[in-house]
Amino acid sequence: MASQADAAEPQPGNYAKRADVAAFAADAAKKTGVPLAEIQQWLDDAKYQSSIVEAMNRPAESKTWAQYRPIFITPKRIADGVVFWNKYAADLNAISQKYHVDPAIIVAIVGVETFYGQRMGSYRVIDALATLGFDYPKRGAFFRGQLMDFFTLAAKEHIDMNDALGSYAGAMGMPQFIPSSYLALAVDGDGDGKRDLWHSDADVFASVANYFAEHGWVEGGPVGFEVEVKNTAQVADYLNAARDLKPKATVGQLRQWGIALPKDLYLPDSEKVMLFTLTGSDGVAYWVGLNNFYVITRYNHSTLYAMAVWQLSQAITAARAAVASTEAQARPAE
Repeated sequence: MASQADAAEPQPGNYAKRADVAAFAADAAKKTGVPLAEIQQWLDDAKYQSSIVEAMNRPAESKTWAQYRPIFITPKRIADGVVFWNKYAADLNAISQKYHVDPAIIVAIVGVETFYGQRMGSYRVIDALATLGFDYPKRGAFFRGQLMDFFTLAAKEHIDMNDALGSYAGAMGMPQFIPSSYLALAVDGDGDGKRDLWHSDADVFASVANYFAEHGWVEGGPVGFEVEVKNTAQVADYLNAARDLKPKATVGQLRQWGIALPKDLYLPDSEKVMLFTLTGSDGVAYWVGLNNFYVITRYNHSTLYAMAVWQLSQAITAARAAVASTEAQARPAE
């Protein structure tokens, strides 16, 4: 027999008839200025998706580097990245000059997130955010905040709820911005008065560049390097792991610990750095992440993700240079 407590628990979905959803709608209308009737209609139409909860419970970031890397660093993703970069080279160069963010990083972000716009997600964003906001207690408060931001965004940018598709976590468009990032950091790159991360390449590139610029990207700056750590116990308290990614160690401490640093980099002793491990096919490796590596983790709070983006950017850059060299050699002499 079900207890009274069980009976009081709202069932997943059925958002049109739930008291907790009605209270949220009233609060959202006050905070966003979006009419209550419109918010209620959106929530009434939202559908619970059990597959979203299942996906949240098995994120790719729970894998080792040996398992994670082959998902993103593939010959096809590299080759398609070269084609994509060449296709939009003029736009990417202009945006890079404006925001001082390397084109390779912009291309790699779009490559990792959506395979250059080919895989932008199949869930309605309203369904994803409602499912996670009301039926995923572990992170419900966060996703209710994102849902509120999505209402503001939909009203500002005239987004059709039925057309707005995204990831299982409610990330949108080619660069997979969550609503709070879309509101704060998306840019109208083509000057048409809208910030459209689904259909406007210029908006996508400018928005990714703006995101990196706002988080402190240094154009052309070093990203990171692998190191040998002889006394692992000595560095244990300074390691970054999981979502604890704020730099803890300094370059001076690395030197005190006898960790050899690249001779071609000027690194002041006072500079804060990340120190983390990746478990690859050859075992555990220690890495140092500099400012630009930390900036990539602001896009997705994962060292695996940041390493995939960085290495993909390097691979695309090298492949693009090789293609250009081959084409130059094949041209007939004038």
